[in-house]
Amino acid sequence: MNASVHTTQLLPTIDWRHLEALEEESIFILREAVAAFERPALLFSGGKDSCVVLHLARKAFQRQRRDGTWDGQLPLPLLHIDTGHNFPEVIAFRDELVARHGDRLLIGHVEDSIRRGSVRLPDPLASRNAAQSVTLLETIETHRLDVLVGGARRDEEKARAKERIFSHRDAFGQWQPKAQRPELWTLFNTRLQPGEHMRAFPISNWTELDVWAYIARERIALPSLYWAHPRAVVRRQGLLVPVTPLTPPQPGEAVQTLSVRFRTVGDMSCTCPVESQARTAEEVVLETLRSTVSERGATRIDDRTSEAAMERRKREGYF
Repeated sequence: MNASVHTTQLLPTIDWRHLEALEEESIFILREAVAAFERPALLFSGGKDSCVVLHLARKAFQRQRRDGTWDGQLPLPLLHIDTGHNFPEVIAFRDELVARHGDRLLIGHVEDSIRRGSVRLPDPLASRNAAQSVTLLETIETHRLDVLVGGARRDEEKARAKERIFSHRDAFGQWQPKAQRPELWTLFNTRLQPGEHMRAFPISNWTELDVWAYIARERIALPSLYWAHPRAVVRRQGLLVPVTPLTPPQPGEAVQTLSVRFRTVGDMSCTCPVESQARTAEEVVLETLRSTVSERGATRIDDRTSEAAMERRKREGYF
């Protein structure tokens, strides 16, 4: 039986009413973040989570016309940290989206940090994923931002699970897990000392399945990488590594062309696809229901260096 028949039979039997509560909570958090701080920005990578947060922000601050377009301006700019090693499809999607909606876009370039000497890489093809932390903190200082709204979810990874909805960063931009503030009855402590800032995560309580169900319900546009497409890959460390100028085949590796999609997008040097035939959000929902491996575990090379890799990067200022 093909995937479309499965989709038709299975999806109507799932109770998605909890999405209404999740949406309401996220909109409340977005409005709290914008109301409590003077210079907010929305972290936007072009990935599915940031696309969902952006859609929620439009619902929180704009009015949708009958033709599906949005009336009004978002009260915060989008902020993208560009590693210079992003997938071209994601950059094209970002630029088209911003042009279509007239959003303000701030971009921090890792290349600029390399030229300044604040980022040093072991070799030109090394992953720039961790280097984003430095560029992010430099961009925060340049624009004097006091809160960054992001799309992190607690189900992604162990370090993410320790995160509060409003996550305090000290004057060095560092996250201290043991110094997180209590959040009882959705009361948020947003006080900051000079030089400090906050991260706000409106979809903290969502799961990957919730995100895909919401994308299907709301018909949220995503980069083409998220849908099944043929791509040349090699098998390495239990992952499918895309063949790119940054990730060429190693001696002895056989190049295959498989039908794949990306569960998450990031630096091209460390983000891997999974085998898939899913070409719609509904079909991705079905695949996600069957998945037993987290999206980061299935797609990120750099997170396999150690179990504490993400927490270490977050302490240094990572998303």
